[in-house]
Formats: sequence, C-alpha cells, structure tokens
Amino acid sequence: MSTNVLRTADGWWVVRDARAIRIDTKAVTTAELLADRAAVREAAASGEAGTPVTGLAALSPVTTPCRVVAQMVNYRSHARDSGFTGDIPPAFFRKASGSVSGPHESVIRPQHVKFLDYEIELGLVMGASLPVGTVVEEPDLPDYVAGLVITNDVSAREVQLTKTQFYESKSYPTFTPTGPYLALLEPEDFAHLLDLRLKLSVNGDLRQDRTLADMIVRPAQALTLLARFQTLEPGDLLLTGTPGGTALKAPAKVVEKIGALLPPALKWKAFFKSQAKNPHYLSPGDLITMTIATPDGRIDLGEQRTPVTTPHDRRRMTEAH
Repeated sequence: MSTNVLRTADGWWVVRDARAIRIDTKAVTTAELLADRAAVREAAASGEAGTPVTGLAALSPVTTPCRVVAQMVNYRSHARDSGFTGDIPPAFFRKASGSVSGPHESVIRPQHVKFLDYEIELGLVMGASLPVGTVVEEPDLPDYVAGLVITNDVSAREVQLTKTQFYESKSYPTFTPTGPYLALLEPEDFAHLLDLRLKLSVNGDLRQDRTLADMIVRPAQALTLLARFQTLEPGDLLLTGTPGGTALKAPAKVVEKIGALLPPALKWKAFFKSQAKNPHYLSPGDLITMTIATPDGRIDLGEQRTPVTTPHDRRRMTEAH
C-alpha cells in the first residue's frame, strides 16, 4: 500500500486516515525526504494518535526549485478535443518551478489573461537520477519514480496560442497547484496505475473524468523518451498530460478551414471572439476541485481545492491579514 505524506511549514507528516503523524526527519526538500524513507516508515508504523489533518495547512509536497516537465496531448480524449487525428508524436515542454503552489492556494489569473484553463494531471515525483540515455521498462518504474501527486497545469490560452508559447502560458505563479499528498509507492502499487481515475470539477460541475487507461504514452515510455535529452533528479516533477474536458476545444472543421484562409492576426481575433462565449474558462470566484485515486482506495492522492482570484483580490486579502 502507498504511504501518503503531507508537508506543512512545520515539517513533514504521514497521513493515516484523518490524522497525521509527524515524521522525525531533518529533511527540508522533497529529495531529502525521499532519501530518508526510514523516517517515513517509522512514522507510518507509529502507534501515535497524531493530529487531525484538517488542522494542518498543507503546502506543495514537491519543493522548489526543481525541474518541472510536462507531456503534451497525452490522452486520447484530449487529442479528440484538440482536433488531432492519426498518430500524435510524443512531445514535452518545461514549466517554471516558480509556478508550483500549494493544494489550497488561490490560482491567480493575471490581469491580461481572459482565457484561463484547467488541466488535471498526474504528477510523477522522481526518486532516483534518470541520466540521459536511460531506457525504462515497465518493471523498472519503481527504481526511478518515488511517488505521485495531483497537479493542475493551469494555462493562459491566448498566450499559448497566439505566441505559440507553452513556457510563458503555463509558468505564471500559482499555475501548477500541487498536492495535497505525495503518495509514496511500494513496488507492487505500480501495477495499479492504470486504475487511477482523474476527476476535476469547477463549482461542482464535473469537467474531466478519465482513468490512466486513456493515456497515449505511459510513464515508463515517457521517461525513456524524455531521457533522450533530459536528465531528471530526485524531487523533480513530470506532469503526464490531461484528459479531455478542458475549456479549450478545437473549432469545427468548417470554421477551421475558413480560419486557415485568414491572416494570423485576424484568425486569432476571430477565434478568441468566439471563445468569449465559452462559459467554461475560469473566472475569479470559481473553485476548482480535483481528485486522483484508484476505485479501491489503494492509491488516493487526496483532494485539491483551489479558488480562482486576481492579483487585486490577492493584495486585498493580504492587506486584510
């Protein structure tokens, strides 16, 4: 069974049911905690009553700075939504680790962004170095991946599409909410990865709901492809793609053909004029709720709840405190 770990400003905790037991460790970073698994196991086996989880303010269990890498268009349902047909070449992009935020912090929509989108993604947290040239087979996954986290690959769509710029559009502060739990896996847990179900709701409206069986490139193959050019280290984070159901959808074929005849500036102006009627983009006051778990609860990454605010709202809240 996996072991859920929670991080607060006071340290690290093992979560058991609704209570948390403090881990006796000097670890500050995620990589240091992963190197002190003996302390995690000791806390997990403890007979202490612990403290209520509801009384703890969870931070991201992935500490920064670290590498944050993401897979692009990696679920069949998302590929359909995006208008892709045929084989999709595997692709990766980087996110700034400054975008990583806590599981209950506000997602801040920049003032110049109107089309803010959500993408629930399973995050793989590395437990060992992955040198360039490494080939990872399915049985090797436990040698490299220490655990799993819930992540949200928040995206400023007008920046992404008009600039063809993934790094900027997905790297603003608070654009990678992570946690609440880091689920540390035992080798036998990896056989249950495809049973994990990803669910994302906005204001109680279910938008995304798929299992990992919908994935195109699965974790072992993804790490092999990534290792052709990228080294990863313990504590680094790989986001593995999002299923269908995001606010952004490909235009209808007729509209797409007409748009292809327009100059780029006019094409994007027309596209975003139509997108302005789409009610699924995130607005200040919205609440995003996400869970990732197997049906039997063997792996359960907890619940992430992030409200959407603006920089003005954030400043006002800070001043009030």
